[in-house]
Amino acid sequence: MNRLKLAKYTTRPLALTSPSTTLQKPFQVQKPPVNRSKIQTRKVSTGAEKTLAARTRPVSLADEKPSNLVDYALTNIDKLANWARTGSLWPLSFALACCGVEMMHVSMPRYDQDRLGIIFRASPRQADVMIVAGTLTNKMAPALRQVYDQMPEPRWVISMGSCANGGGYYYYSYSVVRGVDRICPVDVYVPGCPPTAEALMYGVFQLQRKIRSSRPSRIWYRKR
Repeated sequence: MNRLKLAKYTTRPLALTSPSTTLQKPFQVQKPPVNRSKIQTRKVSTGAEKTLAARTRPVSLADEKPSNLVDYALTNIDKLANWARTGSLWPLSFALACCGVEMMHVSMPRYDQDRLGIIFRASPRQADVMIVAGTLTNKMAPALRQVYDQMPEPRWVISMGSCANGGGYYYYSYSVVRGVDRICPVDVYVPGCPPTAEALMYGVFQLQRKIRSSRPSRIWYRKR
């Protein structure tokens, strides 16, 4: 009996010792300390710094203003010649693979490139743009270079499709040239396998933009 009485006063209820009844502080997220020394402030450039940056920035020849009467005359001649060239591009179709089908699609009534003055020519001596569409093989490379040499100056080249740009699907083939630019210089690359007719038209527009920004007469005059 004495042991039971002793146990009665020495034992504690479980509810008082359970962790759920202990008082806890509410959960708080501790933010990391902010190091004020590492905060970078934005530097506001003054007008003199902006003027210096504008002067050191390279300016293209098309955006450069003529400095004398000769440059002014040559600039107007170049603009007139470039206007005529961009409005009457005569491409030579050098179709080698499936990209040639999309190239023919451009001349169909849906896109009608003739309304832009772009007319395919059968002879390289009458063309000023060569569109290489498809896979260029090692046996066809000399013929491509010969056709390019027969084109009169100024002449441009459009590489159409992944195979013409860099070999494409046949990159590791022993008989394929890994890019038309290894045979002749290329002005515009049109990606795709095969690229759509819209992509080819966009490439032609980029070529027209490049022609408009060229100043061959001023370059010739400065080399004298």
